[in-house]
This record gives sequence, structure tokens and C-alpha cells, in this order.
Amino acid sequence: MIPPKDLPSFRRSVLRWYSRYGRELPWRRTRDPYAILVSEFMLQQTQVATVIPYYNNWLRRFPDFTALAAASENDVLHAWQGLGYYARARHLHATAKIVRDRHGGRLPMDPTAIRDLPGIGRYTANAIATFAFDRSVPIVEANIARLLARIYNYKQPIDNSRGHEAIWQLASALVPKRRAPIFNSALMELGALVCRPQPKCRICPVQNFCCATRPEMLPRKKSRLSPRKLIESHLWIRRGERILLEQSTKRWPGLWILPSAGSTTGRPIHMSIFPFTHHQVTLQVFRNPSRKIDNDRQRWFSTRALDSIPIPSPHRRAIVDLLSAKEAAALRRRPS
Repeated sequence: MIPPKDLPSFRRSVLRWYSRYGRELPWRRTRDPYAILVSEFMLQQTQVATVIPYYNNWLRRFPDFTALAAASENDVLHAWQGLGYYARARHLHATAKIVRDRHGGRLPMDPTAIRDLPGIGRYTANAIATFAFDRSVPIVEANIARLLARIYNYKQPIDNSRGHEAIWQLASALVPKRRAPIFNSALMELGALVCRPQPKCRICPVQNFCCATRPEMLPRKKSRLSPRKLIESHLWIRRGERILLEQSTKRWPGLWILPSAGSTTGRPIHMSIFPFTHHQVTLQVFRNPSRKIDNDRQRWFSTRALDSIPIPSPHRRAIVDLLSAKEAAALRRRPS
């Protein structure tokens, strides 16, 4: 542990660095609990550069809890299209409805109450409490966890229950009673820009406090299994300017995908690989000009309407690949 007498010096070093090098990010310019909630949901497992345009577009389309709660699921998923992990969008939508119906449109200030909302865990609840309500609470996400593991030379795995709790205790010991939002942002930024997987120790403002002898070896995590390889086959069925799509009930509930294929023959006309959680999926698309609608989840869509419906990125990329050059150019204008 950093001795108590050194804590003020550590905090000052972090804050000085942040005031000079911290990035100007849109969610750091607001105290609006709704806007901060949206940013935290989007930033889960998604890089900052990817999130910024989605965040700005989302707030224009759904500026507050009331607007989001009143939106249809189709509109919500369409606005989220390309960010992946669509459960986040559904949880955000559900949270907006609860805030509207049970809390009069105002997000609770207490982290425990925030944590009761759909899709919100300890980190997100504390992040909203500190950034929106100026609460002196710790936050731990990937960047801060890496930074703290190195500062304290914590050599146990941080992704089991014991290691997870140990890192949270370290973060709790560091957070100040005043200026906690800025300090928490500074820690996160230091981990993102300097204490990266390959650390830039020479420019680190707190290198004198760091106990790690080989920081690049930390943090330690449990051994991971190799991703399972899956092959998924779908059909390309087109009649004139219409394409047959199917509303997914499994991997992407509520989103529209190319119809699932049973048995297939011949060579695929499209093949691509994409990661999904613990899987590596090979998407194969086969031509089937004679197939008719065979369940109530399938529907014909005009190629001009594809911009207005939520389609997961792997299937959208396959559709763009199989459309004519002119049709594909129109679809490529949307983020994916």
C-alpha cells in the first residue's frame, strides 16, 4: 500500500498530469446523469474512438430518459447498430422506462439504487455516482485495474473473485474525499494513455510510486480457453429489389439477419469471420433463389429500406458485399 503520508503526493502527481494531458471527451463536459449513463453503457467493451460518434448521435436522437423510454425497440437497436453487444441497448432502454415510471424521470443518486437498474454493475453504478453526483466512490475498469496491479505489484489473478475485490479495495484507499470525479477520470486516463498493456514507464507521472519490477507482466489473469470455432450458414434470397430477412431470436434478438440455412449445397457466395464473446464464427452465405417465407419471423425488405432497420454488422457486411455497387454505396454511408 502507498503509505498515507505519500497519498497526497501521489494524487497531486496524477491530477497534474491529467490537467495537462487528459483528453477532451464529450461525456467529460457534462454532469447530466442521463448522458453519463449512456456513455458508460456504450464504453463497455468498446473503444473511445468508436463510441464518440454513436454517443453524439444517440443524444440527438434520444436526448433524455423520457425520449428513450418512449422509443420503440426497433429504433433503439437501429441507433445502436454497429456497436455490438446489443444487450447493452436493451438494458439502457429498460432502464429509461424504469427511471421514467418509478423515479419521475430522475436517476437515483445512491450507487446502491443505481445498481438495481438493468445491466448496471458495481463499476457503472459508481461511475455514474461519481461523475454525475460528485460522490467520493472508487471505480475500477480495465485501465484502472491494470494501473493498480502494477502500482502495488499485485501478482495474483485479478479476474477471480479474490483478485477483483483486492483491486477494488486498493482503489477505495486511493480515492480522495474531494475532487473524486476528476481523480477517478485521471486514473482511468493514465491507464488508457500511459500504463497501457505495453507500458510507457518513462513518461509515467507516478513511476516513483510504482512497485512493479516487470510491469509489462501485470496484471495476471486466469488462463483463457481458446475460442470455440463455429460455422453458421445463411441464405441470400433476393427477388428484384427485395431481400428476405429473418428476425433473430438467438444471438441478436430483435435484429434482422439473413435467413438461417438448414442443409446447404454448393459453394458459399460470401464468407467472413467475426469474433463473438468466446467464439470465432465463420459466416457462410449461400444463394437460394427459390426459397419462400416459411415462418412468421421472415419478411421481405426493399433494398432502399435496409438503412432503417437494425442489422448486426456481420450480416450487414455480407449484404453490402452481395448487393450491386450502387446499392452497396448507399448502405456503406451508415456506421458499422
